[in-house]
Amino acid sequence: MDRNRLKARMIIEALPYIRQFYHQTVVIKYGGNAMIDEALKQSFAQSVVLLKYIGINPVVVHGGGPQIGKMLKALNISSEFRQGYRVTDQATMDVVEMVLVGQVNKSIVNLINQAGGRAVGLSGKDGVLIEAEQKELAVERKDAPPEIIDLGKVGEVARINTGLLDAVAKEGFIPVIAPVGVDADGETYNINADSVAGAVAAAMNAKRLYLLTDVPGLLDKTGDLVSSLTTRRALEFMQDGTITGGMIPKIRCCLEALASVEKAAILDGRVENCVLLELFTDSGVGTEITS
Repeated sequence: MDRNRLKARMIIEALPYIRQFYHQTVVIKYGGNAMIDEALKQSFAQSVVLLKYIGINPVVVHGGGPQIGKMLKALNISSEFRQGYRVTDQATMDVVEMVLVGQVNKSIVNLINQAGGRAVGLSGKDGVLIEAEQKELAVERKDAPPEIIDLGKVGEVARINTGLLDAVAKEGFIPVIAPVGVDADGETYNINADSVAGAVAAAMNAKRLYLLTDVPGLLDKTGDLVSSLTTRRALEFMQDGTITGGMIPKIRCCLEALASVEKAAILDGRVENCVLLELFTDSGVGTEITS
């Protein structure tokens, strides 16, 4: 088969998937190497723009941990992590907001716009998009009461107000969300981007939730990719130690979202056009989780 016929066949094969996702919302957590490698950045932006043009509603939520760490170091502000969370005092929070909202967010918006889309940058403060509350973290200790860790201005999502996102999407724009929330008193909080993506997907009744990572997906104990699993199997994997470390909060995020989202997936963001491959092919490029 010549290349032109092969290209045409690939487009036709995508038709059932395009029909399935037409006018549906897909929430994508953008982070890791896909945010750093120039070729991957370009392919990500093009993928998001393509989704919008064929009638799918993409919503992007981004992280920015490495960029925050770099700026804190440049400003000589010390930072520590407890249980995977960055302890965030007011000085650190000011840097977090400056980097996430003023730097990273606008960079992604510009990238999508340069690819032919119309992106709008948002933080949780815009229209009170992300209502937050301070995160409480208790660590169990043997033969002692749990240790209560004060994380400062680290928050968790209390509510997503979808009206702004619906209005933005209706006007043909692509929302790009920085994971910064605000509480009832106007205090600003740094929130885990995976958690924000999951909360946004659930609130919008999204068709899909995709978390881009720097690994092929969930690996079993022999190192092989688990291409698909149910919520029940995921819980079993957490109990038997198959799911460990940074994969635990990602899986939990997916499981929580599945109350309202049809499917969630952890994708290998190092694969060019990974979102398109997951949406429009049978094989996909990561670990799919269903309820």
